[in-house]
Amino acid sequence: MRKILEELGSRDTIAIGGHVRPDGDCVGSCMGMYLYLKKALPDAQIDVYLEKPADIFDCIHGIEDVRTDCSKDCVYDVFIVLDTSKERLGDAEKYFRTAKKTINVDHHISNASGCGDVNYCKPDASSASELVYELLEEKYMDAEIAKALYLGIVHDTGVFQYSNTTPDTLRIAAKLLAYGFDFSKLIDETFFEKTYVQNQVLGRALLESIRFMDGRCIFSSIDLKTMEFYKVVPKDLDGIVSQLRITKGVECAIFLYQTKTLEYKVSLRSNGKVDVAAIASYFGGGGHVRAAGCTMQGTVHDCVNNLSEQIEKQLIKAE
Repeated sequence: MRKILEELGSRDTIAIGGHVRPDGDCVGSCMGMYLYLKKALPDAQIDVYLEKPADIFDCIHGIEDVRTDCSKDCVYDVFIVLDTSKERLGDAEKYFRTAKKTINVDHHISNASGCGDVNYCKPDASSASELVYELLEEKYMDAEIAKALYLGIVHDTGVFQYSNTTPDTLRIAAKLLAYGFDFSKLIDETFFEKTYVQNQVLGRALLESIRFMDGRCIFSSIDLKTMEFYKVVPKDLDGIVSQLRITKGVECAIFLYQTKTLEYKVSLRSNGKVDVAAIASYFGGGGHVRAAGCTMQGTVHDCVNNLSEQIEKQLIKAE
């Protein structure tokens, strides 16, 4: 794929969209692209569609411009899909379907071939934000664009500790830091900081976690009743599965939260021996080798039993 401005040409209306329940990389890549195109193409109409981002992302310039309402019918010259395939665009998928041209930038192995007319998909990249940076021209870059992209990279690499962090990732991060924003504050406020109730729910999940398969796996779950008790929503549960993953001796961590009767959103994390993307894909989801997710039906124990069967096969093979 060429630089994004070359790919866009003289298009007048451009939409940008990311996946449902947008995380740091989704928000960072979408906002980085949005701010860049607003600056580089001042006469074009640039719209960004996302479900309402978490409050922690209010520090990103232009976040108030995000459109959450997709009820209006319109046809865009170009629709740019970032950090996902079209199936997870939510309500904004209708704009993708009617757009005259579609571009997909993603790093998920489950979307390695892309879903657009033009695709830039690299499963070995740390994040969609890293890939977006590669498509931008330096002359239009500034501190606010750099901050958004750095946020995305930080969130999808776990502040550069996950295995998807490469030398290229660190080189790009260094270039972004050179634009001069308060990166330490950005990391604290968007990655590490939690509210009191978020810490309570995290504590509850850890306290009720269960190790199995000779301690090589661990799982925990939160049901709707518990979420209602603490007055939390799904975004308040971010980070729980990562905390489970770093339990000594654990190869694979599972966290489930209930979405409705007999339905759970499942997050999977691996320490290397288990390809959780393959497991998530088996159950209709997707993601990365060490971080993936899916939605499953049944009781918590039904879900864990079905997941553990696939996990055990991989652990046996690894031995």
